[in-house]
Amino acid sequence: IHPETVYVFFFLFFLKSCSAFLILTHSFPVNCNVLPSKSSVAFRMNAAVRAVVRMGIYVGAKVYFVHEGYQGMVDGGDNIKEATWESVSSMLQMGGTVIGSARCKDFRMHEGRLKAAHNLVQRGITNLCVIGGDGSLTGANLFRKEWSDLLAELVQQGLIDEEASQKYSALHIVGMVGSIDNDFCGTDMTIGTDSALHRIIEVVDAIMTTAQSHQRTFVLEVMGRHCGYLALVSALACGADWVLIPEMPPEDGWEEKMCQKLSATRSRGSRLNIIIVAEGATDRHGKAITSSIVKDLVVQRLGFDTRVTILGHVQRGGTPSAFDRILASRMGVEAVLALLETTANTPACVVSLCGNQSVRLPLMECVQMTQQVQKAMDEKRFEEAVRLRGRCICYILFVTCSVSNFNVAVLNVGAPAAGMNAAVRSAVRVGISEGHKMFAVSDGFEGFYKGQIKEIKWADVGGWTGQGGSLLGTKRTLPAKHIDKIAEQMRKYNINALLVIGGFEAFLGIMELLAARGTFEELCVPMVMVPATVSNNVPGSDLSIGADTALNAITFTCDRIKQSASGTKHRVFIIETMGGYCGYLASVGGLAAGADAAYIFEEPFDIRELQSNVEHLTEKMKTSIQRGLVLRNENSNENYTTDFIYQLYSEEGKGVFDCRKNVLGHMQQGGAPSPFDRNFGTKIAAKAMQWISKKLNESYRKGRVFANTEDSACLLGMRRRALVFQPVVQLRDETDFVHRIPKEQWWLKLRPLMKILAKYKTSYDISDSGQLEHVVLNGPKESEAMAAI
Repeated sequence: IHPETVYVFFFLFFLKSCSAFLILTHSFPVNCNVLPSKSSVAFRMNAAVRAVVRMGIYVGAKVYFVHEGYQGMVDGGDNIKEATWESVSSMLQMGGTVIGSARCKDFRMHEGRLKAAHNLVQRGITNLCVIGGDGSLTGANLFRKEWSDLLAELVQQGLIDEEASQKYSALHIVGMVGSIDNDFCGTDMTIGTDSALHRIIEVVDAIMTTAQSHQRTFVLEVMGRHCGYLALVSALACGADWVLIPEMPPEDGWEEKMCQKLSATRSRGSRLNIIIVAEGATDRHGKAITSSIVKDLVVQRLGFDTRVTILGHVQRGGTPSAFDRILASRMGVEAVLALLETTANTPACVVSLCGNQSVRLPLMECVQMTQQVQKAMDEKRFEEAVRLRGRCICYILFVTCSVSNFNVAVLNVGAPAAGMNAAVRSAVRVGISEGHKMFAVSDGFEGFYKGQIKEIKWADVGGWTGQGGSLLGTKRTLPAKHIDKIAEQMRKYNINALLVIGGFEAFLGIMELLAARGTFEELCVPMVMVPATVSNNVPGSDLSIGADTALNAITFTCDRIKQSASGTKHRVFIIETMGGYCGYLASVGGLAAGADAAYIFEEPFDIRELQSNVEHLTEKMKTSIQRGLVLRNENSNENYTTDFIYQLYSEEGKGVFDCRKNVLGHMQQGGAPSPFDRNFGTKIAAKAMQWISKKLNESYRKGRVFANTEDSACLLGMRRRALVFQPVVQLRDETDFVHRIPKEQWWLKLRPLMKILAKYKTSYDISDSGQLEHVVLNGPKESEAMAAI
């Protein structure tokens, strides 16, 4: 880490025997011999602080804040104060850190760490949780290594007795990774990264309108001194023309190649160019490539009207995204569970995200791997740096396969979902780059049988990533009644493969096409479905394109609704969400927004539970809590409607709180897609196209494509840690077709977490709690390139 880079972290100290927690924030550089000249901090830690405090209280611990970071730990006194349940209320929507952070020269010295150890022992604190980058985690591990020597020195000085030294002889550490750069090896996403991407994309979307109007080229500089994740993913999410990142410097002659690319884009009719530059970008010889250098290059060689925008600390501020709130909450609870399981021989670990699952990894393995990345970059071993980064970086490669001249059709089916257009764009461009002729089908299966099919070219999908809805058009019509006409259109256009992007209707449609293969040979082609629905109710996938955008819409709307009651009397809001019979939006949205309850179909409820929830809120309202939030899935119960629940709460809460209700409706389906949905749609569609290319190559025999095996009709979904292709026939037994939901849903295990954080007494399933694993290198393979810009 550069000596000027400073990371923020929180500490949680947990002592099982004395039941004491301690939380603090601070900045700590890797190089203890260099004092940073400035503080450059990313604060989106409040959700993690809230989760750790409330989970700590839930397991019977006392929790303390240490204000002003390490300085507070060194100084002690009033800097260390007990935290209560109410002290972390209304924190989820807040950026920054409520307990402050400060640089501390004292803690870098042995004497400072000795004082800190003394203050901890006085309060019986021997366990800590660190949220930060590798510098923060390395500093905490150093403190852990010195702990025994520090206690011995305190005994020698007479500051503590031998009994205290024996009682508090071990210091345990669990880390959580917080860094907007996503530069830590061992985790797919760090806390704060998604929110930073939101800030970047908001700016880029705004800039693109003025660039379009004035036919300008914009060079945007984003943070990432040593890691290009923000630059790369924002480039994918906005459809940039060029991106420059530290891990993969451009080859010599890049200037001419970039200018040719920009010129070619303009010649196809585009009125703008977007170039994303990471602040640490260099060429192969280590010479810095700054945004101003890129601007001067474009102006001198092409004469384009060019502007530079440096986003700076805008990326570090603002309201946390739904993804970051959920990630931080899950990691905070997992950190407490990890501390509960520590022994004297347990190594320091870090709680990480792998796919959709939390895992525990040895802290120093991750730190050392992260430091090896920088070493490889310094030694100009860039391919090695990419490999060490692992799968958090998805590099942009153009993949040329042996297949060519195949016709591939892409269509959207079901309700529109934000991110569909990004998926279509990715599929079209990857398909074209692999030699296929791509066809767009308008209005789903209805447009298919009506012949609304046309070839779609590279330039036709320009600017699609940031567009909401479905530009191809989408309908819920199923193909069964029109199979003969669909087969006729496939024969007419010689369609060799199908990519279907959509929700539950798309899943049903693929199954109906598969069933008709025995009658129509035209349907014996590779078919793959990519899940895209705000309801997230497609079997075979933990996540669907569009669900993250809907979650953000719900979360930010709930923030505003709760804020409307600020300064008024006690008030409870009843919010109805979409989702059909699937309670994903209500449950996960409730976790992100800090809801007190979420009623869903998957967990039946009765009048007794409703009454219990009213009584629970009544008790909370008698404290300093002024606002309550209750979410209800639209089809959770046919009798206990939103109106019924609103009237019940209004009547039973008389004299304590009043009620308001809101039906969010189709605003959950609208708006520009979130960075996550743009990125997820781009990657999953690219992977689907590569699967299609592989299947076409395998099934091409005697001048034609013929594929009628089960594995030639698949759904591509996120399953725990990986994207997996699953034959749709194998998903039949996993599906509740009556209610259009999977029989088992991973997010149901998050519901007890929401209840615990809302102060309910409930059980928490720890069967999925991570066991300590080891860092595994999953470097990007050329055959698994994720996207092409």
